[in-house]
Amino acid sequence: MNTIPKEWLEFLREQFPEGSQIKIKETAEPHPPFALGEQGKLEQIDNNGCFHVRMSGGILLTLVLGEDRFSVSPPAPTMMKLYMPLTADLYTRNEYGEMEEDSTLLDGRSLRAYEGEILRALINSRMPEESESGIMHWYGKDDNVNQKVKSAVFTVEDRNGQLWGVAECRVVGTLTPEELTTLKEYISGQASDGWGEGFEQRDICAGDDELYVHLWQWDNWSIQTEQERFAPKVAEGLPEQCFSTLATTGQLICIKRGESGYSPSEWDTGDRERNVELVDELNEKLGVTPSQRQAMEIGSLAGWDAPGADPKAYEPDVLQLGGM
Repeated sequence: MNTIPKEWLEFLREQFPEGSQIKIKETAEPHPPFALGEQGKLEQIDNNGCFHVRMSGGILLTLVLGEDRFSVSPPAPTMMKLYMPLTADLYTRNEYGEMEEDSTLLDGRSLRAYEGEILRALINSRMPEESESGIMHWYGKDDNVNQKVKSAVFTVEDRNGQLWGVAECRVVGTLTPEELTTLKEYISGQASDGWGEGFEQRDICAGDDELYVHLWQWDNWSIQTEQERFAPKVAEGLPEQCFSTLATTGQLICIKRGESGYSPSEWDTGDRERNVELVDELNEKLGVTPSQRQAMEIGSLAGWDAPGADPKAYEPDVLQLGGM
């Protein structure tokens, strides 16, 4: 098979992200194990430009441009949330019904009591131009972030005992680390100097009092994904990723710390025994121990706060104590 140019490969992966719907029209195989017109989900485009598609019956199909005929529909957007600390100035009235000059600074814990009022104010502050794409309407760049992030709006969420400011982003495909950083920087700017600057100057009626909410502040402020903000601490002791195989098919897979499930690996050979050997080789290069691999497997399936997601659970001393 001819080597595909790197630029063309990057273009294919940008245009057809993981999760795209593939409709099979015609294949080079004379008797395919599925009906023409059936749809599958794109799992990856390999380094040769072949489309690896998972059909509804579980069959993994490899499609080749120029040999197979198929259409591609982009995946439905998924919701990604970016969390940020929330504060507000509360102005109360004195016994004479006059508003006090000094305010009380409220943090996220105190603001839980005002969730409804703040959410209503956020929604009412959205401009007509933002009806489809939210604050992405003002992004102004023709890049991958603009193509992938279909909308972003500010809202609030009560979680872990406090009220958080949240940017709800509808994303098609997967953002690269660089694209995620760009998106965070843009939303941070909107929270501080753009949209959020106007919002914090609007009074929110809280009974007889007035509330001025800050999506951004100087001290102890950060913007993080749900995984970054709330991932269990046990996951911090694990590697960023490791390799494993599926017990049912022997397929070589990649597991990423803090993420549910797994993704197919481009290193998959199609041979169960060779995949088992390759997993050991790849994990050794990454410095992943057998205990860490076991913990990663459990974490991806049972949740990263499960006891089995801690590699210490597989250390000899712990196993001996557990059996006593």
